[in-house]
Amino acid sequence: MDIQDPLTAATPSEVPLANAPLVRVIAQMRFPVIAAIEKQSFVSGFQESLREQYPVLRREVVKGLVVGPEGIKPVPDGTVWRFSNLDQTWRVSLAPDFMALETTAYQSRTNFLAQLRDVSGALEKHVSPKVIDRIGLRYIDRVTGSTVDDIAKLIRPDAVGLSGGPLAGHVQHAISEMMLTVSDNAGLLARWGKLPPHGTVDPTAIEPIGDRSWILDLDMFSTKPAIFSETEIMTKANLFAERLYTFFRWFVSEEFLRRYGSAT
Repeated sequence: MDIQDPLTAATPSEVPLANAPLVRVIAQMRFPVIAAIEKQSFVSGFQESLREQYPVLRREVVKGLVVGPEGIKPVPDGTVWRFSNLDQTWRVSLAPDFMALETTAYQSRTNFLAQLRDVSGALEKHVSPKVIDRIGLRYIDRVTGSTVDDIAKLIRPDAVGLSGGPLAGHVQHAISEMMLTVSDNAGLLARWGKLPPHGTVDPTAIEPIGDRSWILDLDMFSTKPAIFSETEIMTKANLFAERLYTFFRWFVSEEFLRRYGSAT
């Protein structure tokens, strides 16, 4: 497919991949702190609205550090409520300043956005944030095994870089990163490259594994706060999903699609 500019081109039709290397998809909404989310009684209505699909609830206490002029200081423990389905392939996370939906069992854009609509509706009804500071959508592909050796055939030649030349057999870790302006209120961060065994660039989303791998990590996000609106959130999420897919199709080759199960 000949896509000249993936940030402006029309979105191509989705090509289902029977063995897609897509390992995680995450949608996140950040909002000004709502302290009451720390309380179990406050989130009970949110839980009930999702409990049929996400019946497992666990409270996670998050410890953190902040780096400032006086050095590293601990910050107060925070609560994150984790709602998941029975096989742990879908999870909703709710914290005082964000909500996220993630899956390791992505089926389609339509299916994921339907799930996001449900959890956004529950957030609007039971938590009612007034402002959204940021909404982001992230797709992470991970190539493993001997296919890593063929990566130069699977992506754009200009994205291979020095790690695909004479040094290819010696490279253990090589990550490229590119920040793009999509519009005056949206950006796109693209990260790709090779990781060694047990390597990662983000342990919260890309778990270390015992084999070398190659990742393509695409994250599109809003850059300006907006009044909370489920309709507006879903409009942005759909636009982000389409733009990220267009970028993905521009970045990978037809051989990539065939290798991972395209019917054509």
